[in-house]
Amino acid sequence: MTSRASLDNLPQLLLAAAQGAADLKATDLVALDVGDVLGITDWFLVASSSNTRQVRRVAEEVEVAVKGAGGDGPLRIEGMEDARWILLDFGMFVVHVFHDETRSFYDIERLWSDVPKISFDADGNPIS
Repeated sequence: MTSRASLDNLPQLLLAAAQGAADLKATDLVALDVGDVLGITDWFLVASSSNTRQVRRVAEEVEVAVKGAGGDGPLRIEGMEDARWILLDFGMFVVHVFHDETRSFYDIERLWSDVPKISFDADGNPIS
């Protein structure tokens, strides 16, 4: 399968979001290249944390990191109150910050297993 996903075409704001999440110790960061199969966005960035307070803080830090990199705030935010699955829609990419148990339950990577993906290290740097 030929893949659009490469380290060269990751949007800079998506990288900033990943690094912001990693700064607050979010785990299992992965970018899913959904652009060829989903008309509303190009990328999903998925991250996890072990408790709702941390999920909320990671989402807040992602927003700060994207703005700090020159981007606009999210077009829409969902789930901030419950903080089990927070979605930040930045247009070109959507960030999903999950509580570990919620991520395991919904298994979003399995739902999108046919799209190219890029993983990130603990510092938020993409791994080829």
